[in-house]
Amino acid sequence: MIDIHCHILPGVDDGAADLSESVKMAKIAHADGISKIIATPHINEPSITRQSLIIRHEMLTQRLEEKMIPVDILLGGEVSFYLDSSQFNLHTLNGTKYILIEFPAGHLLQRAGEILFHLILKGFYPIIAHPERNAAILKNPDMLFNLLNMQVLVQITAGSLTGMFGQDSKACARFLLRKGAVSFIASDAHSARYRRPVLSEAVHKAGKIIGKENALKLVTTNPEAMLAGEKIRR
Repeated sequence: MIDIHCHILPGVDDGAADLSESVKMAKIAHADGISKIIATPHINEPSITRQSLIIRHEMLTQRLEEKMIPVDILLGGEVSFYLDSSQFNLHTLNGTKYILIEFPAGHLLQRAGEILFHLILKGFYPIIAHPERNAAILKNPDMLFNLLNMQVLVQITAGSLTGMFGQDSKACARFLLRKGAVSFIASDAHSARYRRPVLSEAVHKAGKIIGKENALKLVTTNPEAMLAGEKIRR
């Protein structure tokens, strides 16, 4: 499996605090059947430079090789809609045109559609991170579906399907799966103790809703296509 959203880079954000924590997370991911992880630190200000992320990425990759942990770490970012669009090219997922976009947790901006439309015009493929945890979308899922008309993709969190974020987010995640709106399931892991990098339980639960084969596509076929720069169709 491939995890496209994980805060495994050490010392960047509220994810792994240090290299030791990052290694523990990689061990957990490997045990769960994850072979590749896209490191997606929060990118919410210009001071988070691409070079600083590359240094941490190289450090982590080297340590995993030393420990013989067979998990490939790729580089990306969870990019805040606040960030100036001129910075977006620096933080796409593994250098593709796919970009993971985070909107505020408490509401959905009226200009969200405009932001996504301009990204598409610039050649990006936006992926909305964890909309099932957004308070506005929980109240009115149509707000999300209106955005998806513009070829925008959706990533839901594994923990939402397992109930980690409460019954409302769980119900919303299941609803989005039934509607065929979801292109990826990812861990959005932040540590080795809580919000861990595991996908298998969520995939199992998704399989009961959309079938095992379709559920597996959300952590295998679709991420593979994304990494290859291919267009993903819902």
